[in-house]
Amino acid sequence: MEIKEAIKQRHSVRQYKVLPLEAEAKEKLSALVKECNAQSGLNIQLVCDDTECFNTFLAHYGKFKNANNYFAMVGKKSMGNLDELVGYYGQKLVLEAQMLGLNTCWVAGTFGRKKCKVNIAADEKLLCVISLGYGENQGTAHKSKPVEKLCDVQESQRPDWFKEGLDAALLAPTALNQQKFKISLKDGEPVITTKGGPMTKIDLGIVKYNFEAASGHKCK
Repeated sequence: MEIKEAIKQRHSVRQYKVLPLEAEAKEKLSALVKECNAQSGLNIQLVCDDTECFNTFLAHYGKFKNANNYFAMVGKKSMGNLDELVGYYGQKLVLEAQMLGLNTCWVAGTFGRKKCKVNIAADEKLLCVISLGYGENQGTAHKSKPVEKLCDVQESQRPDWFKEGLDAALLAPTALNQQKFKISLKDGEPVITTKGGPMTKIDLGIVKYNFEAASGHKCK
């Protein structure tokens, strides 16, 4: 599966089969976590076979089942762009997982922060986790806002690569499916901004990664 296909096929999944991660998938994801941390300065951790992190009332309310594996998105509190980095590199991991036959779900609140088997230094914080496993289903597509509300570039003025990136950005998961972002072109380069609000900076990173992965163009 190529990255564009992974973007199209990936949907949030909260119910997983009782299966451990295959050794090859675990090895590839661990290597990618190491690579992402080296590039970003984050302290992302892949946690496997933890039955406690999602053993909470909120997790059960959120209909999570057998969510025993996850990426813990950890970074230094002092990083000014911490939220965006978490979104960007987290989505990179999400799409790699999809290409390896796994399913995922971004989770900001419905998990037990104090129960997670994560190593967090005094100058770091855990922003969110991404559940990971072999889904009981493949999830369902979210409804997107009209493209005109999310992009101010006229259709006739969108280069082919921009259209590819735009389509991928519209498929990006955002908190409560709010899609509080705007995509523009400035001096021939894509610019993605957020309208602000809870979790929108993480969303911004997610959207940027989708756009860049599909278009091959770096966003400002």
